[in-house]
Amino acid sequence: MNVKTKLTDCLRPVLLGASLLSALLLGNMAHAAMQELDKTVAIVDNDVIMQSQLDKRVNEVKQTLLKRGQALPDNQDELRKQVLERLIVENLQLQIGERTGIRITDEELNDAVGTIAQRNGMSPDQFRAALAHDGLSYDDAREQIRREMIISRVRQRRVAERIQVSEQEVKNFLASDLGKMALSEEFHLANILVPTPESASADVIQAAGKQAQDIYQKLQQGADFAKLAISNSAGESALEGGDMGWRKAAQLPAPFDRMVSEAKIGDVTQPMRTPGGFIILKVLEKRGGETQTRDEIHVRHILLKPSEIRSEAQTKELIDKLYASIEAGEDFGDLAKTYSEDPGSALNGGDLNWVPPTALVPEFRKVMDETPVGVVSKPFKSPYGWHVLEVLGRRATDSTEQAREQQAMTVLRNRKYDEELQSWLRQIRDEAYVEIKL
Repeated sequence: MNVKTKLTDCLRPVLLGASLLSALLLGNMAHAAMQELDKTVAIVDNDVIMQSQLDKRVNEVKQTLLKRGQALPDNQDELRKQVLERLIVENLQLQIGERTGIRITDEELNDAVGTIAQRNGMSPDQFRAALAHDGLSYDDAREQIRREMIISRVRQRRVAERIQVSEQEVKNFLASDLGKMALSEEFHLANILVPTPESASADVIQAAGKQAQDIYQKLQQGADFAKLAISNSAGESALEGGDMGWRKAAQLPAPFDRMVSEAKIGDVTQPMRTPGGFIILKVLEKRGGETQTRDEIHVRHILLKPSEIRSEAQTKELIDKLYASIEAGEDFGDLAKTYSEDPGSALNGGDLNWVPPTALVPEFRKVMDETPVGVVSKPFKSPYGWHVLEVLGRRATDSTEQAREQQAMTVLRNRKYDEELQSWLRQIRDEAYVEIKL
């Protein structure tokens, strides 16, 4: 055996090891290349939206549409753009909630999950099983509910609390034709919004109008409204096929109020220009119109809100002291006038007058329903802050003048809220730094 052969024999294990190492490295590199890493699809102010978040939400939207029997839009890219835009606006609201200290406790979240399960006729365990059957994670569902609760509270603080309706507005409304229609039938509506910026040029407005007219023509030719809404609408309910739920004609701005009242089920309105863009409505269903007896509760309350100068704990401590004072015999009305931070009722000793329970937030309604007449509730929390309440009476009533005024107040507040919410959402979107990397 010569030297050359011996050297080759000695190096063979090394060469073999090197070959194996090279093969392993190449295999790992190929495997890594096949596994696409999560990536950022949008930068939103101080946060990001990841590809995995977008993919997950797109799949959820698709499942929801299929369950409703709605066809998926033909252009999947448009669907992804719509979902991404929804995620961006949600993210901005969640960031506002984070900055302003809005938190959802585990107890509040558990109560909300229990309420959702109950509305669907299920126990918490059945609700969990139903989610698993649909391929949804219970933890993911809880997180989504938590996000929606935060967004709801952000909207209450930024939008709902600054809406005021005067007594004169209520009187004018009741005296109008629309006021009379407020007690009439309700309409299940869907909409498509083609947006225009606040300072849009004439060319931009004209292009949006043409787009809306093209959509209207497709609808007249039999196109699916929900599919076009998902692909084209910039409205809050776009991913639900434009479904707005049930509305009275009086809740809609002119001229939609009259157009809807005159429309038949299945009719689609001509595109109409509004401050936010061009809107097309479809009447899905109609109901009601007859006078109905309803339950009303006479209630008064004291509201305290956490603020920059008074923490959550300090607010809770103060409401506990007020409750103890009432229990000790101090006058509820006098304390409400002094301490309550509800501008609509404080001067009246906290009196909300006769109200239908459905006009109040769930947290308030739950305590109110469980409190006997003449009894003051223990302190509790709602999206508005900390309360104590006293139920002064209960009754079943027809459409009395007092009930009509309260209903008019609710209609006017809802109308103002819808308009203000859309304006506020456009504002925070326009003012935010958003970089889309999709």
